Amino acid sequence: MHKPLLTLALSTALCVPALAQAQSSSPHSLSANLGFTSNYIFRGTSQTGGKPALQGGFDYSHASGIYLGTWASNISWLEDFGSYNHSSMEWDFYGGYKGSFGKSDFSYDIGTIGYIYPGSRNAGVPSADTWEIYAGLGWKFLSLKYSYALTNYFGAKINNQNTDGTWYLDFGVNYPIGESGVSFIAHYGILDVKHDGDTASATKASYDDWKLGVNYAVPSGMLKDLNLGVYYTDTNAKKNTAGAGWWVDGTGYDTAKSAVVVYVNKSF
Repeated sequence: MHKPLLTLALSTALCVPALAQAQSSSPHSLSANLGFTSNYIFRGTSQTGGKPALQGGFDYSHASGIYLGTWASNISWLEDFGSYNHSSMEWDFYGGYKGSFGKSDFSYDIGTIGYIYPGSRNAGVPSADTWEIYAGLGWKFLSLKYSYALTNYFGAKINNQNTDGTWYLDFGVNYPIGESGVSFIAHYGILDVKHDGDTASATKASYDDWKLGVNYAVPSGMLKDLNLGVYYTDTNAKKNTAGAGWWVDGTGYDTAKSAVVVYVNKSF
């Protein structure tokens, strides 16, 4: 999927600036993004088995606060865990409403997102497609977001029990350092999987995750809105003495282990 995604993103890079200029006085706004990361980390766990990912998406927003968007990335975890015999793409669709409380620095964001995984499942394996609703609050460089799964959490069942109702709490920091374009980024997340396993064993799927890093946003010129960054990420996901656990895939790779990730992305 790399080539179609890259072609689509490059085409957008050529057309979106002109479109944005034409709509400068319109309440409608269109944008696109393209990025590359050395390891696709989602909620502390690798979606690509520690390998790189090409990512990109499109967004529409209205002056009223309504927004819609789509985003895609290559992934490998469904094949690595033996759930799918062919699946290399995650395709997300989302929409919601965001705004601020009066003229204050406090903001809010409510919406829904679907994580879609095209591909072919092995016999008896449920779909990994997942829908969530979310609500977030922000203040200047601080953010808090709560996500709630309306379906089984990425196809998971624990002891034959459904995992809809799983939730994730995300605390974020994006602190700019003066006018340098450099920002300090930090995150702490709490995943609570419905009908979780024994808290004292490797069957426990819930965990906390965190990351620390820096991001540089080019402030002007031809590379304006280009972001370069690096961060360290880790979790406290459970494993047993043999090194097995909920987040260790079929190849023996621990998707929840610590990692240093570098990335670059650009908005258009």
